[in-house]
Amino acid sequence: MSAEKLEGSLQTTYHNAVATVEFGHPASNSFPRQLLDRLTSEINTLSQNKAVSVIVLQSLGTKVFCSGASFDELLAVKNEQQGAHFFSGFAHLLNAMRNCSKIIVARVQGKAVGGGVGIISACDYVFATPESAVKLSELAIGIGPFVIEPAVSRKIGKAAMAEMTLAAQAWKSAAWALENKLFTEIHNAENLDVAVADFAQQLSLYNPEALYEMKKIIWEGTEHWESLLVERASITGKLVLSDFSRNALEQFKK
Repeated sequence: MSAEKLEGSLQTTYHNAVATVEFGHPASNSFPRQLLDRLTSEINTLSQNKAVSVIVLQSLGTKVFCSGASFDELLAVKNEQQGAHFFSGFAHLLNAMRNCSKIIVARVQGKAVGGGVGIISACDYVFATPESAVKLSELAIGIGPFVIEPAVSRKIGKAAMAEMTLAAQAWKSAAWALENKLFTEIHNAENLDVAVADFAQQLSLYNPEALYEMKKIIWEGTEHWESLLVERASITGKLVLSDFSRNALEQFKK
């Protein structure tokens, strides 16, 4: 098995002022730390690219948008430092998306779990399909959605976040996600790409400076996330070492 397959893929393509970033991993588009870092770096690079006005974030395949953290890497965590390091990858990614000077549009073609829901929450406009169910399953493996919670709560509210978190085994439908503002629009799979492309191209025709100022307004009041999300990573890093988490992760992997 090649290192590329083990670590997943990341590719950026350009069309006019729209940059499309596509990530993928053979394990249901999950994120090992290296792939998280690569996506974070790409978002930061595109933020400085004056030829780009809009970023479209999407993943490979048809059934799963993102299944969150890599179970293999979670099981490989041996101490609190390693745990904090792994979960800080999501913290850095969400902060990069929040600080990015470009509007980020998500193309969600399938299910999203855990960190995948956090990534969707950190996008500024979200297209999804009727098959795009979502779930926060962290409690079921002995941890919680602590790093992504600020992004999820900001998008759907504390009550809906708590509903998702406490019903850790339950999938929430795409209709529920639309009603609770996690998704902005829903389109059938055959129409999704056209809808995303049309919207992104239209958005890219607007004044880039106006888009940047709008981005700052959208994320107003989140400056404290720079330290908050890293602190939350430390909490999760401790919990993942518990016997409960070890046993649960082994069962989920099987």
